[in-house]
Amino acid sequence: MLHQFVLLVMAPIFWAQGKYVRKSIPCLREAEGPRQGHSAQAERNRGRTVQNKQKLRILLIGDSAAAGVGAKHQSQALSGQLIAALRPFFQVEWQLIAKTGYTTKQVIQSARLHPKQMYDVVVVSAGVNDVTKPTSAAQWLKQQQMLTHTLRHQFSCPHIILTQIPPMGRFPALPHPLRWYLGSKAKSFNKQLHHWVSTQPDCEIVNLEGELEPSHMASDGFHPGPVIYQYWGQAVAKLIEARWSSR
Repeated sequence: MLHQFVLLVMAPIFWAQGKYVRKSIPCLREAEGPRQGHSAQAERNRGRTVQNKQKLRILLIGDSAAAGVGAKHQSQALSGQLIAALRPFFQVEWQLIAKTGYTTKQVIQSARLHPKQMYDVVVVSAGVNDVTKPTSAAQWLKQQQMLTHTLRHQFSCPHIILTQIPPMGRFPALPHPLRWYLGSKAKSFNKQLHHWVSTQPDCEIVNLEGELEPSHMASDGFHPGPVIYQYWGQAVAKLIEARWSSR
């Protein structure tokens, strides 16, 4: 309710600042490179012997951050960093489904359009684009719950990793008071998400807040840079290792 009230009062200022941000920040492309692959095949292509490691099927799905905006190649983005971190322990077959600008609703739709198949782990990045729209925390939580339900139904995945919305109050591209407002709204969204995920045994949250330094962000001041993608990939890998290494 508080954010809806602030939005009503400050709407003219936020509209003007939002228009300025859309015009002023550079439009970065999604990272180039493959959006699916197999780590074992990559090792063979390098002439290396593949050890008998546990096999995992991983799907990454979401928005521009999942798509690697802010990195030149997928090897520097979330997908590449995650596979690199898991390669010593698992044989990973992976796929990436992501698009710049996607809201949680659009991520749900993309999941529903993807052929039904089994994934061991699904990694999700969705929320920043919802924060920038007139969506309440309660509405967004319902969308996240629907997304999780869709992933379970579509992919029979026993492990879902949701990415906490980054601290938008520290995004260099955003002027104040818009930066304060979006940062506060993102915190409200995350609080709701954490409370719900704590009741879901198949879900976990990865938190990037402590590692998001403005100097490590992309040139647009809005997306992650390679350093943040590396931390993100390693943080997700730790959650996967903890749950799957003993199986």
